[in-house]
Amino acid sequence: MKVLLVEDDRLLAQEIAQALRHENFAVDIAANGEDGQHLGETENYDAAVLDLGLPKVTGSAVLRAWRKKGRHLPVLILTARDGWTDKVDGFKAGADDYLTKPVRIEELVMRLRALVRRSAGYAEPRITCGPLTFDAQTGVFELEGLPLRLTALEWRVLACLTLRKTVVVERSELNEKVYEGDADVDSNSLEVIVARLRRKIGHDMIETVRGRGYRLTAGAS
Repeated sequence: MKVLLVEDDRLLAQEIAQALRHENFAVDIAANGEDGQHLGETENYDAAVLDLGLPKVTGSAVLRAWRKKGRHLPVLILTARDGWTDKVDGFKAGADDYLTKPVRIEELVMRLRALVRRSAGYAEPRITCGPLTFDAQTGVFELEGLPLRLTALEWRVLACLTLRKTVVVERSELNEKVYEGDADVDSNSLEVIVARLRRKIGHDMIETVRGRGYRLTAGAS
């Protein structure tokens, strides 16, 4: 899962990004509305955390611009503005959730996970594919009832495939969702991650669709 964080408070942005990365999210940070608007329009994110009081372009203007361009990523507004009219304006602009500062990072993480899960079409947090179960609310994977130990990159790939289970996920999309914007990525790194995942969950669980990408399946029948 990959999140765009648009926040001009550098220390707060670093704190949130560090917490999200600890929970296996990839995070891109924009320090002003202009950069945030550009990233939201050109990159593929699972969700965005958006401040309202931003330099250059306000958060509300950024959100309206995204929606006008047909960008439907879930957006959680995180702001010091706690007035009812501010919340109404935020939701009218196209927000999916709204939190006020100071915020408990744990709550922010849980709300982001819920937004991503619902955006993928799942009402319930537990997603099952054969022997594999993903609790999208806690972020825990289990194989035949036992917790899986995954690296952050493995977790991101498997989460992306699980949220789109039985559907082919293009290689380009997986690369966008796994790596942060400034990452130095080897050309075969995705294949290496998939190979490691196959060793952990079973080779038949991840199907290679030549020329396109990968698909999570229920494994051999």
